[in-house]
Amino acid sequence: MDLVNKARSLPPSPGVYQFKGADGRVIYVGKAKNLRARVRSYFLAGRVEDAKTGSLLREAVDLDTVVVDTEAEALALENSLIKQLQPRFNVLLRDDKTYPYIRLTRERWPRVFVTRRLIQDGAEYFGPYFPASLAHRMVTFIHRYFLVPSCRVDLTRFHPRPCLQFHIHRCLGPCVEGLTTDAAYGEAVQNVRLFLAGRHADLRARLELRRDAAAAAERFEEAAACRDLLTVLNDSQERQKVDQAEGQDADVIGLHREGERAAINLFHVRRGRIVDRREFFWEDLPAAEAADGSAAAAEDGADGSDAGLIAAFVKQLYLERPYIPARVLLPMDFTDRAALAAALAVQRGGKVELLTPQRGAQRALLELAQRNAVHSFTNRFRLGAAAAARLAADLQAAFGLPAPARRIECFDISHFQGADTVASMVVWEDGRMKKSDYRHYIIRGVAGVDDFRSMEEVVRRRYRRAAAGAAGAAWPSLVLVDGGVGQLHSAQRALRELGAGEQPVAAIAKREEWLYVAGREADPLRLPAHSPVLRAMQTIRDEAHRFAVEFHRRRRHQRLRRTPLLAAAGIGPATARRLLRRFGSVQGVRNATREEWAEVLNARQMAALAAVLAPPSGAAPPE
Repeated sequence: MDLVNKARSLPPSPGVYQFKGADGRVIYVGKAKNLRARVRSYFLAGRVEDAKTGSLLREAVDLDTVVVDTEAEALALENSLIKQLQPRFNVLLRDDKTYPYIRLTRERWPRVFVTRRLIQDGAEYFGPYFPASLAHRMVTFIHRYFLVPSCRVDLTRFHPRPCLQFHIHRCLGPCVEGLTTDAAYGEAVQNVRLFLAGRHADLRARLELRRDAAAAAERFEEAAACRDLLTVLNDSQERQKVDQAEGQDADVIGLHREGERAAINLFHVRRGRIVDRREFFWEDLPAAEAADGSAAAAEDGADGSDAGLIAAFVKQLYLERPYIPARVLLPMDFTDRAALAAALAVQRGGKVELLTPQRGAQRALLELAQRNAVHSFTNRFRLGAAAAARLAADLQAAFGLPAPARRIECFDISHFQGADTVASMVVWEDGRMKKSDYRHYIIRGVAGVDDFRSMEEVVRRRYRRAAAGAAGAAWPSLVLVDGGVGQLHSAQRALRELGAGEQPVAAIAKREEWLYVAGREADPLRLPAHSPVLRAMQTIRDEAHRFAVEFHRRRRHQRLRRTPLLAAAGIGPATARRLLRRFGSVQGVRNATREEWAEVLNARQMAALAAVLAPPSGAAPPE
């Protein structure tokens, strides 16, 4: 059935639709109050002539739909699918920075941590906090007054002695048996939960009851601690009342767009004060066929209008987020505004206003965000382009390249004592990192610790297609490797084998920060610390290192989840990690002596491990 007939057979119900390409990947996700009417509108004569819609329909070969009960459910499902599938024709939110949350873990002895990642692990998340230092100050407050720690100690078992945090009165000491009880620790955690949730009245009532009970039982130190904490809470409550009297919480969105490029500035206003500003940029937006800012201009951003961009931005920014301000000021209206406001109100548990003010103080805030969006656009797309051109010319002069450097590909190797060796390749193009071209490699032809042969393997694999003249495979302006002369020569050997001995290659050494250029190894570049060329090389090298280490850790954790060590009673992930870190591999654990096992395990764990693995060499299985 072709797409037109498929659209005609859809139900007139709310839902989400997905266009798929020839390879089966989803290339666009949209939502609709009426699936049949919405999808059929794509095939009208005027829509097919639209630049983005025409491109979408030329690539779409299939259509899937999901029917839901309400428009709010369609909004939530659309947002979830866009974040999960990252369809090419959707407006994707790329944040320039993240803000911290406070994570209250879900375990027998819960702990608090500052984190910038929200994952579905059963923990409770509070935030985000502006500025970022506020989250760290609140966690310090929790340590001091509630004695709930942020330590990394293994709390699945008891330890012989407490750490320093207990002795300086920053922790209740759940790591040592007898220092605290489940009831006392649970009460402290509940107080932390009320504090982070802003339920200070409930927290004050609990503390007053505990103070009075402790005083009646003549536990005067406990009563004094509750009294001091109540004093601190009362002082902070008074300051909060003063702050709240000065204004309300709101987010303000400013947009500036020229053709396919756009910049958005997001101001966070808390208690009437601007506490932070965020920038968002797009470079490949579809042509704005209906960028008149009208509410009818866009339903889900499919027509490339400014209203569609704002609609997609607001959905991805706030749906499924733990904190939503009571008011969001928008530069223009869009069709989904009322439905989105209702969905956000349910999520927040209170009213959420999406407004486009026309006068007054709120309009002045909106105009401020608009002016800053223009400034961000200029810095990114005008001044930034000129700076990138200057840097490309400087790179050409420094490395003796035949043309200004437009693209640099950098390689790094990561392993742990020769195990799980991997490589990364990151790309710098036209003045910025191009994450869509990053690549991971698993080193398969090298055993043990041999960074030189690993580098040779990954460079050979990367440029094999380019050397064969495959379509879409091209040579970069410069190949950069993380390391010294040894890694440089390894990359050169691989390129010579491929018949590309003239390809420019350089290496950057970590300690001296010298740049070794192929053919000039005896005279490395020693650039000053403030040199733009050196700073660019360091940025690229550090990104390659980060990307390699992340992939290596992920591989190690996957191997750990499959390790037979976990089959032994009393050995959990933390102990298995210590064993692998100590002996390098499962085979290393199997070959270790009983005395070496005793450095990591107790007698009960040794007996359980001996039942899973062969006995350690030189000894019978532990009794």
